[in-house]
Amino acid sequence: RGVKPASGLAFTEFLGRRADGPLTARVGRRDRLATQELPPARNVLPMLTLFGACAVTFMMLMYALESRGSQFVLFFGFGCLLSSAYGFLAGTWPFGVVEAIWAVVAFARYRGLQQSPSEAT
Repeated sequence: RGVKPASGLAFTEFLGRRADGPLTARVGRRDRLATQELPPARNVLPMLTLFGACAVTFMMLMYALESRGSQFVLFFGFGCLLSSAYGFLAGTWPFGVVEAIWAVVAFARYRGLQQSPSEAT
């Protein structure tokens, strides 16, 4: 049951990991399947997590320093963009969308502070 690809279309079927073996998949056309090893992904997740931790830490530090100058509002916006990128890369798109919205708000605040620096609080 389910939708089957038409004959000749490319597709991938993950076979899973054996107890001591690499992750494998069947790839290719339906009439000519080949089994191949997938490259190890063990370094991707820790690097993504490190990027996310650095992005969120930078963002929060810039938020805490906003009262010291308008440049920190700008840096906070960039931190929000970095956090948004992390959200999308990690597959948590709602987090990515919310952080992108915060970036737009921060850039608008920065522009407002630049236009009327005497009214900044």
